[in-house]
Amino acid sequence: MSVALRSQTATIAKQPANAAGAEDESDVSALIARLTAEVNQVACEKTKSIQKITNQMKMLALNALIESSRAGAQGAGFAVVAQEVRNVGQQVETIARELESQLTNRTGNLMTSIAQMADRSRGERMVDLSLNAIELMDRNLYERTCDVRWWATDSAVVDCAAAPNAANVSHVSERLAVILRAYTVYLDLWLCDLNGNVLASARSGRYGVKGANVAATPWFSDALKLKSGDDYVAGDIERQPLLGNAQIATYCASVREGGKANGKPLGVLAIHFDWEAQARAIVEGIRVDDKQTRVLLVDSKFRVIASSDDQGLLTERVPLKGGRSGFYTDGSGLQVAFHLTPGYETYKGLGWFGVILR
Repeated sequence: MSVALRSQTATIAKQPANAAGAEDESDVSALIARLTAEVNQVACEKTKSIQKITNQMKMLALNALIESSRAGAQGAGFAVVAQEVRNVGQQVETIARELESQLTNRTGNLMTSIAQMADRSRGERMVDLSLNAIELMDRNLYERTCDVRWWATDSAVVDCAAAPNAANVSHVSERLAVILRAYTVYLDLWLCDLNGNVLASARSGRYGVKGANVAATPWFSDALKLKSGDDYVAGDIERQPLLGNAQIATYCASVREGGKANGKPLGVLAIHFDWEAQARAIVEGIRVDDKQTRVLLVDSKFRVIASSDDQGLLTERVPLKGGRSGFYTDGSGLQVAFHLTPGYETYKGLGWFGVILR
């Protein structure tokens, strides 16, 4: 467990630097967009000033022509100059209009390109954060699969599954309680017989589960089908009534004769991961731009199983468009980024996704 915690802590410790780098890129894009908009504004203002001046020149030229006509023959030479001034003013006005048109078109295209680049950069960063979230959870859950397979070989567990007398039940209960005190990420540990009856638990004083039958649960049914002690069951997130209706992820391994991987099945060890608290720590630890951005974990049925704002847990569904990863904007303008679980070591994942909604 200490190795797992150090690994996760190291990963989280690296996160701010990566996020800061992405924010710097976003800041550069925003700076370029702002400067481009300012250039566009300056160009429009200056061309309008030029047009205003040329209009004044044209008015002066027109007035000069009128005055030269009043002067008769003496004003003929001045009329030629006034006409040339008028022509120059018209040329300047034409150039100013062309400049404005060309500049605004080009700066407009540039601003559109920058906006697209910024959106793509933001989307890619959101995908990376989605992957970060699901990878952290994968590494955490990989440790759970190791725990249950290891503890299923404990001599106290094996002895009680083989002969569930009072002495063995008392001993294994004490042993499970010792394990649970060291591994605080679990709500409880149960030893069950092959009929689904709970023989012993780690927290018998808190949860009265001894004697309860769990044969109808999917995770127990799947555990009976395990081919060896090297295999495990990873259950979907559920609320467990026997544990105060808490959100849990149950991991199971078969208890086998002699603690050997190919031994005869004797029972099932089920360990209940305290899902809500651990998942919240991960989604809240992912750095995002603002409080309106949601970090989610969703299962293979697109059901929300963790949320940074604690909303929609086990009730909301977030259908995703695309394959293993990507980003898009939906019809309401919501930006969606996601990444499928890559798994970790022997834990292949359950088809869950890390998701960012912005």
